[in-house]
Amino acid sequence: MRLIGSGTQGRLAVMHIATLDQRPDLVGALWDMPTVWPEFMRHDPISNLYYGLCTEQWPEYILVAEDPDEPGRLLAKGHSVPFFLPEGDELPIDGWDGALRRAVRARVAGDKPNIVSAIEIAVRPDRQGTGLSALMLAAMRDNAARLGFADLVAPVRPNGAKDPAEPMTSYAYRTRDDGLPVDPWLRVHVRAGGVIEKIATRSMVIPGTCAEWRDWTGLPFDTTGPVHVPKALTPVHADAEHDWAVYVEPNVWIRHRTGA
Repeated sequence: MRLIGSGTQGRLAVMHIATLDQRPDLVGALWDMPTVWPEFMRHDPISNLYYGLCTEQWPEYILVAEDPDEPGRLLAKGHSVPFFLPEGDELPIDGWDGALRRAVRARVAGDKPNIVSAIEIAVRPDRQGTGLSALMLAAMRDNAARLGFADLVAPVRPNGAKDPAEPMTSYAYRTRDDGLPVDPWLRVHVRAGGVIEKIATRSMVIPGTCAEWRDWTGLPFDTTGPVHVPKALTPVHADAEHDWAVYVEPNVWIRHRTGA
């Protein structure tokens, strides 16, 4: 697909977005593209166990946006996976981790998926703020429709949250004067027609030893109690006596109708 996006030096350029099965030559660029994920989020055990399977098992659900000025270089990428949600069931409280687990289970058990979940939409750090995230979201919704799914859901990480003490049940529903969410990433989804459905209270769980958390964050992790880690949405809970710390991140489930 071709979408008008932001080119170099502020000019408009035609951005080429394809699925990975259409462009398998870009798999290396997909993994090599820099992102702004904090280091501690690269150590979710569910992610490390299953995420690498995505390119092999679901390449038709992965989007790559190639730089029109530098072929082979990615400006953005989008991962999604299909899973089976029994009729009448709510979206799972284990959000991001749960979407990956259920996608793998559907593949292994032979269940026919009936819903697609976004897993990641990432934009190169030097191209953030140029509208590419909204373009990638639109492309992901269109791709889900092309594949025959009526719904695209997303366990959204509200990256504008600054106070780890504020519950997500409060922050996610805060709005500006125009009625749109105060959070920038939630706002992109709502502007695109998405509807906030529920909070995924344990969307991502990252355990580690205190030494591992020191390595991931540069913080001491030498006392028991909550630790406020930069870019974490909730405090990390540390137990120095027993040498462990765990982060439980809430996300926000948003549902998009695809029109399929």
